[in-house]
Amino acid sequence: MARVYLIVALLLAVFWVYSIVDCALQHPTRHRGVSKPIWLLIVILLPVVGGVLWFVVGRSRRSSAPAFRAPDDDPEFLGRIGSRADVDERIRRLEEELAALDAEEGDPEPADDDDPRHEPPAADDDSDEQTGTRS
Repeated sequence: MARVYLIVALLLAVFWVYSIVDCALQHPTRHRGVSKPIWLLIVILLPVVGGVLWFVVGRSRRSSAPAFRAPDDDPEFLGRIGSRADVDERIRRLEEELAALDAEEGDPEPADDDDPRHEPPAADDDSDEQTGTRS
């Protein structure tokens, strides 16, 4: 019978140490009920009962933590972006606005070689005077 008590005591001690380590290593935002230091005190001062309370009440479940979702997996995000027809309509309106802005702006057309308005300045015939040579 002493062996059974020894095995049970050993298992309870392992459970107690495991619950202390688990409580100490959990992120502070993953504690429910009271703060992390209070949970550590409860688990240390009430060895078996504190450990059971920690796993039943104090430790938050992984499912309750917000999970990261990609935008295409998030139904709320997909609901906000609208349908394909809405996106096409918005693109069409933006293209119309850009076309209207281009028409208002009056961008100069590229220079044609035949256009007399865009001829290079004529060379001056008095080039000898500018170079300083005399004939």
